Amino acid sequence: MIRKNQEFINGVNIILDMMVVIFSYVFASWLRLEYFNGQSTNMAAISAKTVLLAAGYSFVLIFLLSLFEFYNTTRTRRLLWKAKTIFFCVTISTLLATALLYIFRLVEFSRGVLLAFYFITLFLLVAKYTFMRLVLRRFRGKGFNLKHIIVIGTGELARQFKRNVEREPELGYKIKGFVGTPSTLLDDNEYLGGVNDLDQIISSPEISEAIIAMGAEESSRIREIISICERNGVRYSVIPFYNDIIPANPVIEMVGDSKLIMMRSNRLENIGWAILKRSFDLLGSLFGLIFLSPLFIVIAIGVKCSSPGPVFFKQVRVGYQRREFKMLKFRSLKVNDQENTAWSTDTDPRRTKFGTFIRKTSLDELPQLINVLKGEMSLIGPRPELPHFVDQFKETIPFYMVKHQVKPGMTGWAQVNGYRGDTSIQKRIELDLWYIENWSPGLDLHILVKTFFGGLINSEKLDN
Repeated sequence: MIRKNQEFINGVNIILDMMVVIFSYVFASWLRLEYFNGQSTNMAAISAKTVLLAAGYSFVLIFLLSLFEFYNTTRTRRLLWKAKTIFFCVTISTLLATALLYIFRLVEFSRGVLLAFYFITLFLLVAKYTFMRLVLRRFRGKGFNLKHIIVIGTGELARQFKRNVEREPELGYKIKGFVGTPSTLLDDNEYLGGVNDLDQIISSPEISEAIIAMGAEESSRIREIISICERNGVRYSVIPFYNDIIPANPVIEMVGDSKLIMMRSNRLENIGWAILKRSFDLLGSLFGLIFLSPLFIVIAIGVKCSSPGPVFFKQVRVGYQRREFKMLKFRSLKVNDQENTAWSTDTDPRRTKFGTFIRKTSLDELPQLINVLKGEMSLIGPRPELPHFVDQFKETIPFYMVKHQVKPGMTGWAQVNGYRGDTSIQKRIELDLWYIENWSPGLDLHILVKTFFGGLINSEKLDN
C-alpha cells in the first residue's frame, strides 16, 4: 500500500512540476513584457502558442530530472540533492532552449523573459520541494506515512542503522524490531526472534521492508534470508559488513559472472565530466589572469618592497596521480632553508608584514591560476601537500593517498569548511574524500561561491 501511495505521489509530483513550469513562463512573460515594459507585442508574450512551447519545455525538463532518478520512489534523497538536481537540469534545459532560439534565429524572442523564466522556475521548484519536505516531516512526526521495517541482525551494523534512523525521523522509517541473536541487543523489547523465525515474522502485512545488517561472522546466512524475503514478497536492502570502507557511490563492473565493486571510483574518471571540469578550469583561470592582472602587478611590487628575493615562491607539491609539480604563490616569507619541510604558523618569524596581509586575504594563492591553466591544478579540489608531509601522512592517516585521484585545487571542500593551514589532517582528508565521492558541477559552484563569500579570509593573525 505504501509503495502504491508513493508511486501515486510521484505521478502527482510530475504533473505539479509541469504546471509549475508553465505558470513560471506565464508569470515571467507578464512580469517582463507587461508589468515592466507595458507592452505585449513581443513573440514571447502570453499566447496559446507560447504556453504550448512552455508545456513542451516542461516535458524536456521532466525527462532530464527522470534521468537523474529524481522521481524514483525513495525516502533517502536529501533536500540539498533535490535542489542541486533541479538547478542542474533547469540550467541545462534553459541553455538548450537558448541554443534553439539562436539556431532558428528567433532574435525577437525576449531574452529578458527567458532569464526571468529561468530564475522563477528554479525558485518555485525548490520552494515546492522544501515545503513538501517540511509537511512530510510534520506528518511523519505524528505517526502518518511511516514505513514499517524490520532489521535482520543485532550487532553493531544494526545498532548503527537504528541510531541513523533515530537522527533522521523525517525519513519516516519505523523499526518494528530486530531479528537475530538477542544477547547483543540493548533493549530486549525490540527483539522479534531468531533467523529461524524470520519466515513467520516477515509474513506480517505490516512489514514494508527488511534491512539486512549482519556482521561478517553471520554472512553465511544472507542467501537464506534473501530467499525468505523474496518468498514473502518483501523488499529488502543489504548493509554490507564492510560498510565502513565502501564509498557512498560505488561502481559495479562485470567480468563474466563476477561483480567487481570499484571502491574508489569517481565521476571525473568519466571523459565527459572530466572535459566539463577542465573547460571550466581553463575559462576560469584565463578570465582570472586577465581580470586580475592589475592586482598581480600591485602585489608583485609589495612583495619586492617587503624583503629581498623573488616575487614568486615555487614549491614542489604532490598532485594528480602522485606526480610532483611546482606550485606558484606570491612570496610571503623571507627567503629561508625550511620552505620545503615546515608550515607557516601565526607567530612565524619568517613572515613579512606584507606577506602576513596577503596570506590573511589568500592573495598569495592567486599565481596558482597559472598552475590551473597549465593543467597541474584545478580551481576546486583537495589542497596539494609537500612531499615531505605526504611521506609522513600516508603511513599514519587512513586513505590519505586517495586525494591524489583527482587534481589538487586552489580551494576545496575542506577549506570552505574551515580546515586549512595548521588544522586537523584527519578531518581534512575526511572532507576531501567526501568531495571526491560526491563531486558534481553544482558542488564545485557551491564551493566557489563559499570561497568568495567567506573562504578567502583565513584565521591567521595580522600582527607579525
